[in-house]
Amino acid sequence: MAPSGLAPPPEQAGEVFADRLPVATRYAELLATTGISHGLVGPRETGRLWERHLLNCAVVQELLPADSRVVDIGSGAGLPGLVLAIVRPDLSLHLVEPLLRRTTWLEEAVQELGLDNVTVHRGRAQEVDLRAPVVTARAVASLDKLVRWSFPLLEDDGRLLALKGEAAATELAEAGPVLDRHQVHHAQLHVLAEHTPAGPVRVVEIVRPAQRPTVDDSRPSPRGKARPPRSVRQRRHRR
Repeated sequence: MAPSGLAPPPEQAGEVFADRLPVATRYAELLATTGISHGLVGPRETGRLWERHLLNCAVVQELLPADSRVVDIGSGAGLPGLVLAIVRPDLSLHLVEPLLRRTTWLEEAVQELGLDNVTVHRGRAQEVDLRAPVVTARAVASLDKLVRWSFPLLEDDGRLLALKGEAAATELAEAGPVLDRHQVHHAQLHVLAEHTPAGPVRVVEIVRPAQRPTVDDSRPSPRGKARPPRSVRQRRHRR
């Protein structure tokens, strides 16, 4: 029996999760029960878990190549890390979360869902010893902080994929000075799942330069209007 207030999977969930839908449904049930009691999800989110959270995260899979190793920082309730592990069993997910009660819940959820492609790490992004071609983050911090936290975790030409809200384009533009200091030459905004219940999903992609620059992040940002790097562009994905 589904938890009170949890809506059944919408039609889009069947299209996105396919044969992994039963696992996604069980995850939604965990979020609607122990996820709420542990303070990882607000009780008002129960009725919109599918569209606002599960599907919102799952569509990011189209930006990930096969068999990728992914580090998800500030995983919280496993968004987007656990969702990506469910929808893409070929991915190897490393969930990084500093709070003990959250990592305990994540470990229990991984066991309950039978996910053998997930490893949970307790600690801050700046503390863990991990390297991967992709780092993801959702509702964790501003882009300037995410760049500083994710770049040491990324391989050469690795990509930060940050799920952002309606102000994603503005935030990317304002991060221009920080990206310049890190010698970033490629950054863009992807808009996914437009005109669907889950969308639009805005994902800022920032590529770490192959040559690791020496950056003094204590320096103040240059005055004046922020500008994005030369290759900043907006890309829309139609489903």
